[in-house]
Amino acid sequence: MSDLPTLHPLQPHAALPALAGLKLAAGFTWQTDGGLRLHYRLQGALDGLRLPPPARPEQTDGLWQHTCCEAFITEGAGSAYHEFNLAPSGAWAAYRFTDYRQRDTAWQPAAAPHISCRRDEDSLWLVADLPAPLLPAAPATASRLGLTAVIESRAGERSYWALQHAAPQADFHLSASFTLPLNRP
Repeated sequence: MSDLPTLHPLQPHAALPALAGLKLAAGFTWQTDGGLRLHYRLQGALDGLRLPPPARPEQTDGLWQHTCCEAFITEGAGSAYHEFNLAPSGAWAAYRFTDYRQRDTAWQPAAAPHISCRRDEDSLWLVADLPAPLLPAAPATASRLGLTAVIESRAGERSYWALQHAAPQADFHLSASFTLPLNRP
């Protein structure tokens, strides 16, 4: 997978520990067409995980209930943000929120992401291209990015990974978890 960005380590939430030996890192690169490419690398004992098999890439709700990667992007410095759920199967979901967990039900994604997944002996790579029309119409500065993931074990236990956890309970929607500056080129 070319054009690798700096990958930032994601941490499992302490209240719901992950399987021993797992490591997860994520990063992003801007594309020349204004789109955003997200990179996730999961390393460790992958055979202990429940990974969805490849399927038709379509918009699907409830992906967070199983293994999926997620991204949260603010609309500039305000309280509105977008959430993207990206499953190894190719399924995806995109939502807009006007404020903390206040979903904008009128918003519809203007494009679909393209998700590719590659697995080798001890690593799983998920790369998702978010086309420019799918991204928030935000100013060139002040936007922030939160990179997160839900990882499900074969036993059905979920661990919640993020760049930073901002509460005693896992909650990816807290703006304090959106820690990476996302300045458009």
